[in-house]
Amino acid sequence: MTLRLHDTATRSVREFTPLLPGRVSLYLCGATVQAPPHIGHIRSGLVFDILVRWLRTSGYEVTFCRNVTDIDDKILHAAHHAEVPWWAVAERNQRAFTYAYEALGCLPPDVEPRATGHVPEMIALMHRLIDTGHAYPGGGDVYFDVRSQPDYGALSGQRLDHMLAADDTEDVRAKRDPLDFALWKGAKSGEPFWDTPWGPGRPGWHLECSAMSTKYLGTTFDIHGGGMDLIFPHHENEMAQSHAAGDGFARYWVHNGLVRIGSEKMSKSLGNSLLVDEMIKTVRPIELRYYLGQAHYRSEINYSPEALADAATTYRRIEGFVTRAAEALPADAIAGQASIPAAFAAAMDNDLGVPQALAVLHETVRDGNEALSAGDESGMAKRFAEVRVMLGVLGLDPLAEPWASRGEGDTLRPVVEALVQVALDQREAARKRKDFGAADAIRDELQMAGVVVEDTPRGPRWELRR
Repeated sequence: MTLRLHDTATRSVREFTPLLPGRVSLYLCGATVQAPPHIGHIRSGLVFDILVRWLRTSGYEVTFCRNVTDIDDKILHAAHHAEVPWWAVAERNQRAFTYAYEALGCLPPDVEPRATGHVPEMIALMHRLIDTGHAYPGGGDVYFDVRSQPDYGALSGQRLDHMLAADDTEDVRAKRDPLDFALWKGAKSGEPFWDTPWGPGRPGWHLECSAMSTKYLGTTFDIHGGGMDLIFPHHENEMAQSHAAGDGFARYWVHNGLVRIGSEKMSKSLGNSLLVDEMIKTVRPIELRYYLGQAHYRSEINYSPEALADAATTYRRIEGFVTRAAEALPADAIAGQASIPAAFAAAMDNDLGVPQALAVLHETVRDGNEALSAGDESGMAKRFAEVRVMLGVLGLDPLAEPWASRGEGDTLRPVVEALVQVALDQREAARKRKDFGAADAIRDELQMAGVVVEDTPRGPRWELRR
């Protein structure tokens, strides 16, 4: 089965055929860095991280471009209220996004362009649009003539006579039509600006992505991704201006569902955001990744602490099998590279069907636990290898980077291990002299200290209670 993806433009699940055989170009609308990221932001990055991992696992060479919008009305507004330079807001929050992506195990993009570094490309694109009659200067701004592009509205399925005016200028009289949107915004007192043939100013949001994506991926590329809230007007406007300029632009449009709290979309303006750096103080990042990645990418997630706790418990069962099997198996029994189970691959190829893929994973974990209990080393090794390769696709393998080097309390772990081993040695000595009361007391004291001891045929094993 070949990969099939839901294409927003055609409103259908289509077979994915890349522009160039064996190679995939993917552009993801990244962060507008006016504030630190909440889990709604990071869900998009995580969804496309899984897509990139699956494409590469499937044998494709992937060029992954994820932009940073570092100049925008919202950034200027945040800087004004904080009484700091606009670039300080952008820099601080870009670092916060980078930290959050890395904390949840997202692979870095191949290129991460900033809008402010690509103004020459934006000016060149405006020249093309003005020269062909699709854009015009007015009042120090430059606007895109929406009615000059016959397919405007095709991506979002909207009709011009049902659209509201673009709310991106203080003086609508500079526009020929209220629906026209700003490619370039004329300079205002105290705001950053760049010089152009039409006067000083700064880029409009939609112009930025068309210029950056085509610079790094070409005038026609494979996949354009982002959250469903970006379909209109942002992606609609990107597509319109790029097609008007003669670019083929994106061949597939892939959008992920949003994260909500109750009936509200998670957003900064509602004040209900759950910041990633705060959440990972109380839940392990790998468990938060499992929670955000377990649903189908196009479905909404309605956040609740209870759902997060359930997901964490479910992941620990997977992790428990991986840990126990790794301890039980000799190195030569797990050295081989496993193939991906066919049912898992079929699920992933069917519009990135992670829920169905997880069902295959959980079934394999169950079979692996049965083999572990039965002492079936061959069966356990096979399931262990399959589980790890599936977890690798999902970015959830506890024995692989970045998780393998991130054990809780890394700096104290050698000390904890040594102290626990002393207690276990004392417990074992008590059991050998048949002083089972003392042995049980040691186990109970360890339990009270947060150390869970499990007796196995190969001897006691322990882990910190989570």
